[in-house]
Amino acid sequence: MTTDAGQQWDAAAYGQRFGFVAQLAEDLVGLLDPQPGERIVDLGCGTGTLAAQIASRGADVLGIDADPAMIDAARAAYPTLRFEVVSAYDFTADAPLDAVFSNAALHWMTRPEDVLRRVAAALRPGGRFVAEMGGGRNTELVSAAIRDALARRGIPPERQARPWYFPTPAEYATLLERHGFEVRALWHFERFTPLAPGDHALADWLTMFASPFTGDLTAEDRAAFHAEVEDATRHALYVDGRWHVDYRRLRFVAVRI
Repeated sequence: MTTDAGQQWDAAAYGQRFGFVAQLAEDLVGLLDPQPGERIVDLGCGTGTLAAQIASRGADVLGIDADPAMIDAARAAYPTLRFEVVSAYDFTADAPLDAVFSNAALHWMTRPEDVLRRVAAALRPGGRFVAEMGGGRNTELVSAAIRDALARRGIPPERQARPWYFPTPAEYATLLERHGFEVRALWHFERFTPLAPGDHALADWLTMFASPFTGDLTAEDRAAFHAEVEDATRHALYVDGRWHVDYRRLRFVAVRI
């Protein structure tokens, strides 16, 4: 996935323990409604699961991601499909696209207007931009615990990483319109999501998704940091013997004017 935080992804662990990211967006492919022969880019394709679903509908899909490990995993899993290591800030299309699709990637791109310029330039008039991302107040409980634990280590808010972009619906709709899109539908909703079973599932989530916050910590302190975040959120996120994350998603369908 394209990120601005220098994060390195563990593609194998991502596929094994966080497959729910793609599974929960399978209906997003239905919302895209890919048609045979359409030219579609999956922006921030990760390990390629949803690109493969789009291709199964007969579309000509290209999966792009800035992380080489993700692209290697996608190519290994779906050798007949096309995947390329490309940043969302750099991608171009050699001919106008019918659609751009993205799941759980846009919130890692902290220069949203630069991304929207690229998407708008790549789409034909009437082309679709269909995506889901973290929306306003996404992972609010986890994020507060992370920032409190960093503050206790003498890292004030102004020095803490800002790896995520979680816009409100009004904010993102305004950006879409500014860059030549007509918003056809937009949803902002809670998705209280169970993680894989196990006492250390939240720590695993932190290792995978919150590593930009802990890059300066020693391995020993990182374990203590994870334990502090678990202790601070257990009352709300450990439900019926299983860890959850307090996701809020922003999903939209926009058309290039």
